[in-house]
Amino acid sequence: MLTYEQALSQVLQASARCSRQVEKVALADAFGRVLAGAITAGFDLPRFNNSAVDGYGVLVEDLLGAGADTPVTLKLKGQIAAGGTEGDDLKPGECLRILTGAPVPDSVEAVVMKEYCRLSDEDGSATVTVATGTRIGENIRMRGEEIEEGSQVLGPGMLISPPIVGLLATLGQTDVDVFKQPSVAVIATGDELVDPGTPLSGSQIYNSNSPALLAALRALGLKNVSTFHTRDDEEETRSVLQNALENFDVIISIGGVSVGERDFVKGTFESLNVQTVFWRIAIKPGKPVYFGTIEGQNAGAVSKLIFGLPGNPVSALVTFNLFVKPALKIMQGLSEQEQRITTARLKRNLKKKAGRLDFVRGTLESGEEGALVAQATSGQESHMLTGLAQADCLMLFASDLEFLPEGAAIPVQLINWHE
Repeated sequence: MLTYEQALSQVLQASARCSRQVEKVALADAFGRVLAGAITAGFDLPRFNNSAVDGYGVLVEDLLGAGADTPVTLKLKGQIAAGGTEGDDLKPGECLRILTGAPVPDSVEAVVMKEYCRLSDEDGSATVTVATGTRIGENIRMRGEEIEEGSQVLGPGMLISPPIVGLLATLGQTDVDVFKQPSVAVIATGDELVDPGTPLSGSQIYNSNSPALLAALRALGLKNVSTFHTRDDEEETRSVLQNALENFDVIISIGGVSVGERDFVKGTFESLNVQTVFWRIAIKPGKPVYFGTIEGQNAGAVSKLIFGLPGNPVSALVTFNLFVKPALKIMQGLSEQEQRITTARLKRNLKKKAGRLDFVRGTLESGEEGALVAQATSGQESHMLTGLAQADCLMLFASDLEFLPEGAAIPVQLINWHE
């Protein structure tokens, strides 16, 4: 059996070989997508010198020696508001009232905050008394100081966040080229499964895997996702899997992938020309994971990724998090990302059988001097979702170990279902 690291490496390599198509989306729909090309600035940012504060535009020399005890009085020449025009040049002994964001004339050397100024209007002649000195460029946002026209602002492969949406809007973008998202089919297998809300009878159980994986896919921003169900019937399994392979980029089956008499998934995929990359990994939960590909038309390219996940709910979600999620991020245009691993101290002893890397569901808390402390959640069996529902990390209990004492250092992989 492959190790976790070997299996993940093969998944990532195959994902990187998938062709990436580009599509244009409206800026309002760009959040969570990945830039497919570089964004260059069509103009300087700021486009013009403008004021960072409400205040008064002045000549620096006029305020030499000015202070709280030695104020200087200047003649008010006029006012410029945001969206206004620059007005006439400033002459010695004069000032301009300039509001935040308003254009600053070239003749203005600095803007003094209004808090240091007192406006007077006597005999129809407005003056401003300034009780502070200033320096060249103070409180002026200079043209092009953030971005120069023609420079690259954003690079391909960047995940579009709210600040990036704002920046694109600032640059006047109404739409943007992004990598097309893969379409995904989620296929639950099993005679015993019925949809929530349906009355249960006999040994039936509710299908929790499809809603859970659908939620996990939605958290990645994927929208073209469909769910299917097949009974433990070889002919029906073949029909459902064939339909998925014809119409979707990524197929995620759940259950029916082990060695039971009614486990038809692996054999059916192979009969439908899926090339098996691996089957079974030395991990717990999730040993019977299947991964295969369908080759693309170009040499070395991959057109489809096929995952067969175990049917137990915890195994399905953990292996999705370990293998499917990284693959989907790469297919969306993100570069390969390292798993977020840190180290914590055990709050209580852990024990297991040697032979497989155990992903123990756990919670993290701060210990002495801010060190992380991890403890296993209750409900560690692969059918017990309660333990995973409480968890914010997976504790990596090495395959060759059987016992870890309280206080031992253990690597932990952070869980974030919201991204």
